[in-house]
Amino acid sequence: MQWFFAVERRITRLALELSIAALAIIVLLTFYQVVTRFVFGHPSAWSEVAARSVMMWMVFMGLAAAFRQGAMIAVDFLMDVGPKPLRFILVILIAFASLVFLGLLVWYGWSMAERVQRQNLAGLEISIAWVYAALPVGAALAVPGVVARFIVSLRELSSGADEADGAPKDVEGQV
Repeated sequence: MQWFFAVERRITRLALELSIAALAIIVLLTFYQVVTRFVFGHPSAWSEVAARSVMMWMVFMGLAAAFRQGAMIAVDFLMDVGPKPLRFILVILIAFASLVFLGLLVWYGWSMAERVQRQNLAGLEISIAWVYAALPVGAALAVPGVVARFIVSLRELSSGADEADGAPKDVEGQV
């Protein structure tokens, strides 16, 4: 099981670092857009489109870390006040719903990327499929985090460990 958590940590860490890098790129592109628009009076035709495209990648790369941290589906109140059997059922339902959701994102995201393959981004000679590819890639990278979160939550419930704030303690380490 340790090998799974090691691989999952690397995947989640990589996705988070890519998300952070994408945020830096968005800041630079937006700054460039503002300078060309308000300083030179001739707005860039491509930087706004590029920033929006990179933003999609940032969000879907960050999805992996968000799912791993348990930040996507908040049922803290029920987990805090509910009896142990309810918490056990909630953990299973949350993991199942998350995996179904991610599976749908992979399936339909791939389909959308294939469908728009021949279309280009406005002002750029780049296929819009590269933007839509963020959906299946980000969702696929989030799956190991959901599984790891599920395993850690089940371990905590079976050991009876409860945190004061209701958030599960990650015994395998943080991202």
